Amino acid sequence: MACSLWYANALVAVGDAGRARDVFERVLSIRNDVGLLSEQWDPDTGRQLGNAPQAFSHIALVEAAFALGDGHPRGRGADTAVSSTIPESP
Repeated sequence: MACSLWYANALVAVGDAGRARDVFERVLSIRNDVGLLSEQWDPDTGRQLGNAPQAFSHIALVEAAFALGDGHPRGRGADTAVSSTIPESP
């Protein structure tokens, strides 16, 4: 689960917030009945596997939510690449 959310973060970083949002929403759709995530997801059985709740999955969830939020330069509504914020050397 964490890897999928890290992937969403990477998509935001390269300016593809639309695809990142899709990945994020898919992960949200597989939370358990109290909204928690485990370590892994088995698509064949449609259930969570491994340690539950998994801290790494939840940390990645929060990071992806922040990256997709209004406060991030490539988050909400920024489906096109954003110019670099790295200053040019003098």
